[in-house]
Amino acid sequence: MNENTVFIILVGIIILDFLLDTLLNYLNARRFKAPIPARLQDVFDPQEYQQSQKYKLVNYKFGLITSTFSLVALMAFLSLDGFAFADHLSRTLFDHPVLMGLSFFGMLFLASDLLSLPFSYYHTFVIEERFGFNKTTIKTFFLDKLKGWGMMLVLGGLILALIIWFYQWSGQNFWWYAWILVSVVSVFINMFYSRLIVPLFNKQTPLPQGSLREKIEAYAKKEGFDLENIFVIDGSKRSTKANAYFSGFGKEKRITLYDTLIDELQEDEIVAVLAHEVGHYRKNHILINLGMSIMTTGIALWLLSLFVGSPLLSGALGVSEPSFHVGLVAFALLYSPISTLTGLLMNYLSRKFEYQADNFAKTTFDAAALVGGLKKLSKKSLSNLTPHPAYVFAYYSHPPLALRLANLER
Repeated sequence: MNENTVFIILVGIIILDFLLDTLLNYLNARRFKAPIPARLQDVFDPQEYQQSQKYKLVNYKFGLITSTFSLVALMAFLSLDGFAFADHLSRTLFDHPVLMGLSFFGMLFLASDLLSLPFSYYHTFVIEERFGFNKTTIKTFFLDKLKGWGMMLVLGGLILALIIWFYQWSGQNFWWYAWILVSVVSVFINMFYSRLIVPLFNKQTPLPQGSLREKIEAYAKKEGFDLENIFVIDGSKRSTKANAYFSGFGKEKRITLYDTLIDELQEDEIVAVLAHEVGHYRKNHILINLGMSIMTTGIALWLLSLFVGSPLLSGALGVSEPSFHVGLVAFALLYSPISTLTGLLMNYLSRKFEYQADNFAKTTFDAAALVGGLKKLSKKSLSNLTPHPAYVFAYYSHPPLALRLANLER
């Protein structure tokens, strides 16, 4: 095998991934006008359903444009030896491997983010605005972008710098140290996400005393579930869409309710949604997902250690002198099919976990309240009630609403 063969394989993977994604989106789009399942007839009235169909179609067309643009941009970058240019520039600026790697990925990240910026702006301020979802101001939009860059620079840069240093220090054995590092960071972020990360972007306040908090505390007490941290997040700062999530574990566990959720749902429906989130915790779904993520990361890093220093990988991207940063890019492209398979497995497990959490809420609180809450959330977000099964299998982390209701109403 030579460099040209590896280059052709890389291009083939990129194109096949695009074609598969396009096919699945096309199959899903063909079902936009499918009849609504009988048990979902009361989710939308005719005018709302028509609006939902328009929203899905607009997003489908926009997604096709953005994915095609991304493909063309990446193929042009590959064909014009863009990775070789970025590598040459980083070597011109620095002679230390860590600084070269950081500058190399910094250039790629900045270029990619700037290219995607107009599409993100259009989606937020044109599409989401048109359908009544957007509450983000231009100031908030760009502040979010700057904060994201800052987090990537500090946290992402530190992790990347340490991984490159591990490689320079221990060679192929670097993956052990990198795995430990990434695992520790993953556990830390999972545990302290709401305390440290969320406040950078949103305001969180304790749920005030009142009938809703009393009902939540009564449910938690009945289930013997220690729940002191119940917070409300200002999701309405960016969107009218509603959500709730469970984060952390041990003393750091907390339930976070979007203010839009509180505005849209009745109190019993909110408690039912919370019972679903408690179900995730009681069934250890958070820890299982974290464990699976750590395991797949370890496998990926081990495989990376076998190939990252290969001249073939760097040569396939037009770089004559092998380096960790160029080898990492080539490996990431080659690893894409494996990443897709692990993604399918994780989505399958996630859908199973959603059923289990629904069943927990059904048995410990009230199925009818959860059904009502799920219907209102789907209506509020103009969600797709008739997704194609292949699209669900590939991309859905939650079962479609019709299947969730069928499970709850058994």
